Amino acid sequence: MPQPDLTLTPAGPALAPRYRDRAPRPLPANPYLRLFSHPGTRAFTAGNLIARLPVGMFGVSAVIMIAAAYGSYALAGAVTAANLAVGSVTGPLIARLVDRYGQARIAVPATAYAVLGHLVLLLCVHERVPVWALFLTTAVTATTPNTGGMSRARWAHLFRDDPDALHTANAFEQAVDELCYMIGPVLAAVLCSALFPEAGTLTAAVLFLGGTLVFAAQRSTEPPVAPRTAAGSPLRVPGVAPLLAVFLATGAVFGSMEVVALAYVDGPVAGPVLALQAAGSCAAGLLYGRARRTARLRTCLAAMTVVMAMPLLAASTGSLLALAAGLLVAGMATAPTMLTGMALIQRLTPTAQLNEGMTLTVTALLAGIATGSATGGWAADHAPFASFGFLIPVTAAALALALCTTTGVGRRA
Repeated sequence: MPQPDLTLTPAGPALAPRYRDRAPRPLPANPYLRLFSHPGTRAFTAGNLIARLPVGMFGVSAVIMIAAAYGSYALAGAVTAANLAVGSVTGPLIARLVDRYGQARIAVPATAYAVLGHLVLLLCVHERVPVWALFLTTAVTATTPNTGGMSRARWAHLFRDDPDALHTANAFEQAVDELCYMIGPVLAAVLCSALFPEAGTLTAAVLFLGGTLVFAAQRSTEPPVAPRTAAGSPLRVPGVAPLLAVFLATGAVFGSMEVVALAYVDGPVAGPVLALQAAGSCAAGLLYGRARRTARLRTCLAAMTVVMAMPLLAASTGSLLALAAGLLVAGMATAPTMLTGMALIQRLTPTAQLNEGMTLTVTALLAGIATGSATGGWAADHAPFASFGFLIPVTAAALALALCTTTGVGRRA
């Protein structure tokens, strides 16, 4: 029989109180719930979601705002394109500063300066200043940090020793990307049409700055600044440059599909029909994140090449419902391909250059989207038959697969 524990008190020896040993709380069975069981993950994810939603709002808001004031969609598109072009140069530079000095020290001032630029552009449009001032304003204030890349960097730091959890986190981030690009443009269009043309830009600016401040305030999950290296740009890391070429061709798939589908439908239902592609990608990404095994990038690109033929076949029937179903199926290859590519970047890029490496992939993707949009627009205008434009996404996917196969991207990652 175990002897009772005694303790000394002012009144003499007494029985010591016993406490039941509490077993640690079991982790949730759902892998996504397990992600947010770690301290601080909910807070930084909430801030990042608020900051990331305006990324899909700024472009649409600017187009509506400028077109309403100047009566020219060509001018509106040119101004937003100038912002993207300059941002493709400044984005990797800002990411390099984030890697060198930390997320909070760089992201907050860069976001504040970018928001100031959007507000100045709003005032310029409202006062109908000369056109050159619009281009100047949007060019010198293109300092938007890669909020999605910073969130992925936090997950990579938290789960650096748990590949399965990191895979689930990357899948969650890809699903968030798709969700933001689904909701953002719709929210911007509703605000600009229901309130006033500048409402979308004003709301996006407030959300962007507020979300970034909340995200940057979560210092417990911020990755520590890695020691500086003399490696130079991540482009010098073996395997990164070929992977960026694959991302460039993959971006052309998305850009061309968007323009071709909009031109084919050409009506108020074009937006909802096109949103089905993002919905399919979001669902596939969440399912892929629950899988215990991951596919190779070449396998994902082969599947994308096959399913991108679905909209082509559906458009050949002339049925809008068939096209909607084809876009839904085609979108299911997007998220697995993107998160597999992002995981490769995380493995190839040194820790001290992780934000810069992921921002370079986003830059390559945006360049591909711009190229695909231009090509898809040309195909839509010069199509010998209605479904001709849907050949462009299939061709771009096949090109990405060929680049991946010939260069051996991911084979030795």
